[in-house]
Amino acid sequence: MQGLRKLLDKTIMFICVTLFIEMTIVGTYQIVTRYFFNSPSTVSEEIVTYSFTWLSILGAAYVFGRRAHLCMTFFSSKFTGHKRVLMDIFSEIMVMVVAIPLLIYGGYLMAQENMTQETASLGVSVGLMYAVLPISGAVICVYSIMNILDLFRVLRSSDVDRYGVMTSD
Repeated sequence: MQGLRKLLDKTIMFICVTLFIEMTIVGTYQIVTRYFFNSPSTVSEEIVTYSFTWLSILGAAYVFGRRAHLCMTFFSSKFTGHKRVLMDIFSEIMVMVVAIPLLIYGGYLMAQENMTQETASLGVSVGLMYAVLPISGAVICVYSIMNILDLFRVLRSSDVDRYGVMTSD
């Protein structure tokens, strides 16, 4: 299971880093053509926009998988041990309940409906931009399943009573 998580982490991180580097290069090119040559590039504008969309949504899936996302802990921080693990399992299940219909199914429908529409400058299908939604939804569900399995391991371990207890280092 950890091998799959590492492979998924590395793949998503590679895509995100590549997109970030590409956005930096294309964005710099756009600035140079606009301000120094007085000839703005519309192609670079679309490339940066679509790259940012993919980067942010895939990055959010990656952060979710690492369980490093922002969360409101004013309620869950009151619990430790078995109750906290069960609340975290419930939270992971609720994320999947939302991700499947909204990201996977809804994203698939949006991508399908926009496959015939082309972008103004690039001439690329707009559906490709929306394709990141079902992809990231599937990644979030895979991460969520792995997180649930990890939480069940914690539930069966002898360290379960210390789960959720904040320690000062």
